[in-house]
Amino acid sequence: MTAYVDPTKEDFARFREMQRDGPVHMLNLLRFRETVAYDDGTVATGAEAYQSYASESGPIFARLGGRQVWLGNPELMLIGPSNEQWDLAFIAEYPSVDAFVAMLRDPDYRKAVRHRQAAVADSRLVRMQPVTPGRFFGEVSDN
Repeated sequence: MTAYVDPTKEDFARFREMQRDGPVHMLNLLRFRETVAYDDGTVATGAEAYQSYASESGPIFARLGGRQVWLGNPELMLIGPSNEQWDLAFIAEYPSVDAFVAMLRDPDYRKAVRHRQAAVADSRLVRMQPVTPGRFFGEVSDN
């Protein structure tokens, strides 16, 4: 089974080419490693390492206009592969594609991302365009 932690160069290039006005929502699904060992010998759980990532990258995310739209603890995969169990799910909003790219290029973010890479055993990151819900379930508003 292939694990996904970082985007490929090709996928990142496609992400950047998809320029449009307005915010970008990123659906994050994360599965943490049981334990991680850093180069300096520090041992932590994957959840602890991810919290270090969040603490260090959060100010950069906020400075660039990012915000967390939704957060949840997955409980059961009702439809989908049963081997895709997730520890954390959330939607992060960036004001633009360029804001997301700026975060990834920020020198302090590049230092913080080591915690994410250590913490995450597998993940999914889905780019989404937010839309206004319509009046009925599953309907998109015309506005």
